[in-house]
Amino acid sequence: MIVEEGNLRERIKKVQEGDEKVVKAVEELKKTGVKMLRDEEWKIENGVVLKEERIYVLEGELRGEIIRLYYNILVGGHGGRWKTTELVTRNYWWPGVTKEVERYVDECDAC
Repeated sequence: MIVEEGNLRERIKKVQEGDEKVVKAVEELKKTGVKMLRDEEWKIENGVVLKEERIYVLEGELRGEIIRLYYNILVGGHGGRWKTTELVTRNYWWPGVTKEVERYVDECDAC
């Protein structure tokens, strides 16, 4: 895990706790004991919602922060679309993550 990434999990947990839809979904998952939802694995680990072992990130500024973190992490920085997407999706997931990474990289003035 990357040093700058250390507090992201806790921040994501706080955002998830404050989102009514996620709270309701988590409560339902806990109540029913369902481990599978639409053939995709979802679970709760230490209060954080995971999809296929990757942290589910709600819409908001944390998504951009995660993309920025991984985009700039390589020695030369600015890893490009595919490398950045691969790095982000090792640990995180949200609907449209690939498109969001592509949009971020395309808007980079340095590239």
